[in-house]
Amino acid sequence: MAGGDSERGRLVALNYGCGACHVIPGVRGAVSWAGPPLMEWSRRGYLAGHLPNSPENLVAWLQNPQAISPGSAMPNLGLTETEARDAAAYLFTLGAERLPPVPAGIPLGPDQAGQREEPRIRPRA
Repeated sequence: MAGGDSERGRLVALNYGCGACHVIPGVRGAVSWAGPPLMEWSRRGYLAGHLPNSPENLVAWLQNPQAISPGSAMPNLGLTETEARDAAAYLFTLGAERLPPVPAGIPLGPDQAGQREEPRIRPRA
C-alpha cells in the first residue's frame, strides 16, 4: 500500500479501539464480533458490501464511512489520511501471505475452492 506503514496501521487499530467491534489478527483485544471480522482482508473482493476492495476505496471508507454507506454501524472515527493509509496498509497484510502465486482473474484450482465443488474466480487486487 503506497504511502502507508503497516506497523503504524496496527497501532491505529489498537489506539482507535477498532477491536471493540472487529476481530483483527495481531491487534490485542480485537475479538468482538459486533462488526465483521477483518481476518484475511487482502483476499476480500468488496468492502462496505459494494465497493471493490482497493487501497483507495479502503482509505476513503476509513476516513468517512458514513459518506459511502449512510446509516452504517461503522462510525466516523476522525482518522487523518495518513492514519487511514496506515490502517489500510495493515489490513492488506492480513491474508496476503496465504495468497497463491496466481494472477487475479484466474480460476482457483480444485484444492483452493474451499467447500464448494464448482470453481471460483480469484478476486482482483
